[in-house]
Amino acid sequence: MTDGLLLAGFGGPQAGCCGRRQSCDRGPGCEAPCFVSGILGDDPAQAGRIAEVVAHYRHFGGYSPYNRLAAAQAAALERELRRRQRDIRIALGFRHWSPWLAQAAAELRGCQRVAALVLAPHAAGRTTEAYRTAAAMPELRWGPSFHRHHGMAEAVADRLREATCGWSPERIASATLVFTAHAIPQPAERASGYRAQVEESAALAAAAFGKPAYRIAYQSAPAASAIPWSAPRVEDLLGELHAAGCGDVVMQPIGFVVDHIEVLYDLDVEAQLVAHRLGLKLTRAATVGDHPAFIAALADSAEQALAG
Repeated sequence: MTDGLLLAGFGGPQAGCCGRRQSCDRGPGCEAPCFVSGILGDDPAQAGRIAEVVAHYRHFGGYSPYNRLAAAQAAALERELRRRQRDIRIALGFRHWSPWLAQAAAELRGCQRVAALVLAPHAAGRTTEAYRTAAAMPELRWGPSFHRHHGMAEAVADRLREATCGWSPERIASATLVFTAHAIPQPAERASGYRAQVEESAALAAAAFGKPAYRIAYQSAPAASAIPWSAPRVEDLLGELHAAGCGDVVMQPIGFVVDHIEVLYDLDVEAQLVAHRLGLKLTRAATVGDHPAFIAALADSAEQALAG
């Protein structure tokens, strides 16, 4: 009997109705507001924050490349498992868009064993647990974290090599290497060990790249919050580097596995504007995406979960 694997992604707004509401009378263009308000719980008190984030999506046409890029990862993983002669049916589902996680998990009913992987390298407490709840399939075998897998470290190092291709050894040596991850509330950060996981991933990737000195910054936090979020923020670290005389920064979003809106806007637009104002040269390396070494890391995690 065939085994199954649920890939659990965050999701992003696509053209058309997501089906989140039983009754929805909104027309074309409602996708990004519906998506963002769904994340924030349809809370009227969050109207300002919703409008802020929706503007990021509309900067890129109102939709997200996330789902397409996650599908490319799923296809690459299917090929890798087939190369390993593993008969595993893969279903991709999202926490905040259709196909919803519960819908994707239902596709795997009847499989002998079903594993699941969250497409995020670092566990963030209740946020990560929400994927398990949304899947609505108690018998799922959730795979181990891949944040310290050598395949992820090598994939990140390769993306850094691509970003610095043509650089002289002297420029690489003098540039400051910065890894970024999504900011989360500091109480959740402490409870989940999130920061330690990010630091572990960064250390392994920096060593694989051959540049063991690096900094870590956090992105995508709300501008105003009663609760402190992960620090330092990207913009604050850029200011610190400028004050220290740094002129060249290479940045890689190690906390994200595809180049979706939070990477494209928060780093390629906002961080670049800050860097330009400070006179810093900021080079952004890509996320791991469907890099073969990262896909192999996912395959290892899936096999480990199924064997457990």
